[in-house]
Amino acid sequence: MTNIRVDKHYDLIIIGAGSGNSIPGPEFDDKSIAIIEKGKFGGTCLNVGCIPTKMFVYTSEVAETIRTSGKYNISAQLTDVAWSEIVKRVFSDRIDPIAAGGEAYRRGPETPNIDVYDHHAVFVGPKILSTGQGAEKRIISGDIIVIATGSRPAIPEVITKSGITYYTNENIMRLPKLPKSMIVMGGSFIALEMSHMFKALGVDVTLVNRSNRLLKRFDTDISDRITRATSEAMTTHLGVTFTDLTEDESGITATLSNGSTIHGEVMLIATGRIPNGDLMDLDKAGIDMVGDRIKVNKYGETTAPGVWALGDVSSPYQLKHVANAEMRTIRHNILHPDELRELPHENVPAAVFTHPQIGVVGLTEKEARDQGINVTVKVQKYGDVAYGWAMNDTENFAKLIADKDTGKLVGAHIIGPQAATLVQQLVTIMSFGLDVRAAARDQYWIHPALPELIENALLGLEF
Repeated sequence: MTNIRVDKHYDLIIIGAGSGNSIPGPEFDDKSIAIIEKGKFGGTCLNVGCIPTKMFVYTSEVAETIRTSGKYNISAQLTDVAWSEIVKRVFSDRIDPIAAGGEAYRRGPETPNIDVYDHHAVFVGPKILSTGQGAEKRIISGDIIVIATGSRPAIPEVITKSGITYYTNENIMRLPKLPKSMIVMGGSFIALEMSHMFKALGVDVTLVNRSNRLLKRFDTDISDRITRATSEAMTTHLGVTFTDLTEDESGITATLSNGSTIHGEVMLIATGRIPNGDLMDLDKAGIDMVGDRIKVNKYGETTAPGVWALGDVSSPYQLKHVANAEMRTIRHNILHPDELRELPHENVPAAVFTHPQIGVVGLTEKEARDQGINVTVKVQKYGDVAYGWAMNDTENFAKLIADKDTGKLVGAHIIGPQAATLVQQLVTIMSFGLDVRAAARDQYWIHPALPELIENALLGLEF
């Protein structure tokens, strides 16, 4: 037993108001609930991640279309990028009101059974949390606790030791003015999306990555293509590290391990994200970690009975659609403890909204071969279908990987226009276990629409 004085006890405590905020519904109206959120409601995705990023990316795609219109025999010129108006449209007009509205709803008369706490929370005992400081400090406990505290940008030691000013995805999109030049550190999702976005809006971007490959965990053909495309679009220094960083009134000057010196008005760090479980004194609650993530079983429960975790803080997938799916599963498991469902981690798709766009699901070719699958592979070029002709696309492709013995699709990797949309039909094929031969033949594919890229790729698999 603990002798900690508890100010208030709840049936359910939710830490983090991203996907976790979707748990309370009508089924919980008879439960006392606390939601703890030290930042803005909506979490990373709404406020500093996928949603505003894609609003900026779409804007940059419009700019890129104007800039490259000559290849379609159209003369056009991009004369101005009203950065402050873009920022206003994204945040002041759209994102910020949604976040504020979400918090106001949880604090309002519509959900009288919910209390909102707006400070950081740490465990001080099993199912006991401390939140706030000084006069605002509160000790609360719960029968059930859901940890959904997300992740934060990882900042390499070379950056913190240098003392330079730097930005991350959490503040780069609110810059007061569009810089003329930018150094980007990183080679994965965030680095590539931000680099493409700012480059298309007219910023001179220099990308630095310690690996020779961008998106190195993706299928080799996809990694090769995006590495080549990015290096053609902007200055890249790959396979190098920073050896020295200084700052003056003009910005950041960096010396690289290859001897190069580069300069940028601002510097963006996009080297991955760290789950926030290490900030919560989990050991005091009997909650274990595995690596840098909270350890959960196949149902989403931590090593402390009655304490659950979802999203970036515990999931192997740092993806919003996975966090939402895990939330729905854990909500069910809380309501139906005798009918537990497993976390849905099969056929998880992902997209990178860079230029060119990428959409993937399932195994890479190497992973499939390493697993001993008798693979058949087809690489289908955009330029070999009619809509690809219209796009004047000569570089991009869809790569499908199937099991020769079963006819089942085991991996799909697309790089090119609308890849994030095109991959969805392949997610369906995999999720429902369809034979790719039937999927190719037993339905219509509109001619000459872009899905013919997928049709031809399916038909090209050899059995």
